[in-house]
Amino acid sequence: MTIQSAIPYQGTRPPRLTETPGFLAGIGKGWEDRTVAAPIPDGAAAAAADHRRRLRDALPGKTCVIAAGSAPTRANDTVYDFRADSDFVWLAGAQLEEAVLVVSADSRTDAVLFLPPPARPGEPGFFSDAMHGELWVGPSAGLAEWREALGIDVRPLDELSDALGGVVDPLGGRRVPPQLGVPHSAELDEVCSDLRRIKDAWEIDQLRSAVDHTAEGFAAVAGQIPAAMAMHGAQRGERWLQGTFDRHARTVGNGPGYATIVGSGTHAPTLHWVRCDGPVHDDQLLLLDMGVEVETCYTADVTRTLPASGRFNLTQRRVHDLVEAAHRAGMAQVRPGNTYSDFHFAAMQVIAQGLSDWGLLGVSVDEALSPQGQQHRRWLVCGIGHHLGLDVHDCAHSAWEQYHGAPLEPGMVLTVEPGLYFHAHDLTVPPELRGVGVRLEDDLLVTADGADVLSDSLPIDAAGVEEWTRRLL
Repeated sequence: MTIQSAIPYQGTRPPRLTETPGFLAGIGKGWEDRTVAAPIPDGAAAAAADHRRRLRDALPGKTCVIAAGSAPTRANDTVYDFRADSDFVWLAGAQLEEAVLVVSADSRTDAVLFLPPPARPGEPGFFSDAMHGELWVGPSAGLAEWREALGIDVRPLDELSDALGGVVDPLGGRRVPPQLGVPHSAELDEVCSDLRRIKDAWEIDQLRSAVDHTAEGFAAVAGQIPAAMAMHGAQRGERWLQGTFDRHARTVGNGPGYATIVGSGTHAPTLHWVRCDGPVHDDQLLLLDMGVEVETCYTADVTRTLPASGRFNLTQRRVHDLVEAAHRAGMAQVRPGNTYSDFHFAAMQVIAQGLSDWGLLGVSVDEALSPQGQQHRRWLVCGIGHHLGLDVHDCAHSAWEQYHGAPLEPGMVLTVEPGLYFHAHDLTVPPELRGVGVRLEDDLLVTADGADVLSDSLPIDAAGVEEWTRRLL
């Protein structure tokens, strides 16, 4: 028998698989079904249903359209990791790229979720669609699985335009694709931010989990300080520690809730030092601002300033003690009935008095604290707290009256984070202070009679920080 060889391909480029009959005839066959359940955390669907009810109560008679968004381009045809819009997560209970949620004005129909179906064997996108094809992204839950998990109607994304054709004057949320013809609505943004200020019991549990995981991450980072100095201190020890926390965050949750800040020595005074490309030395301070975002997208936000050697020197201790005093004064004002701004003024009073005692202020404490003064803010130009939740700076679309000017209420979760930042090139301070930066930040839940410090497993006093650090080095 003569075996006839296949005729070798003679073209100048490989054949297109989408145009190759032999490949197309077989690629959709012979695959085991790999349908998976929708990955939704316990309690998320019920919490989202209650959030939609609250939204309908706040906007009676209005249909709201909220898009999850899509991963932004990193370069050319590569993208960053996807993280859904926070209002979408709050109302849908899940992260779904390119999905759009329509919350009906009619409570009898609740909501409809529109999303692109996964491309499974037998569909062209199975091998050709890098966003949804199973050969590219692995098995995914389909419309039926999401319908069962969320308890709402789920339809293909290509039906969205027709569905919106019957909606009169919809309110469009952020990141809705412009081709849908749904205008951006500042009203919807503001209402969602206002509603998210008060966390329900399920949300508080998520935040407690995020904070607990973050405390574990701080311990992991402290334990790697010797390695950062010995192996990488001459180059990028900061990045070794940043990577340590980020790896921990990706292991226990979605990842870090924001870009992890690791500032050693003269980098510590830089408020958002996310470059993390410097060395770590044992005679310097190490400012760590880090937070784990759990699978439900709720994030912690905690800061501690550690002596890399395990012991503060006298100057470092003096700065840390003043920041601690301001921190405690601020946290003492977090209770129902006080306004959001009360903790700011309490902490600033301590900072201004301390700087005056050191001879740095140049004016009286009263003048510095006046609206026309603020001389102390040279060394503390940032805010010293914010709401916390699905976003690290949560509820950012609320009006001033609902945020900074509003009374604190049980269920709010916020941070208190005073600091002092003496830059190395600041010639107005003594040489021993130059290059010293200290921040303390805790996450607090407002309760019926005060506040619960969710992050209190980490010490804030200098002696406690030293002992904790030395134990882990």
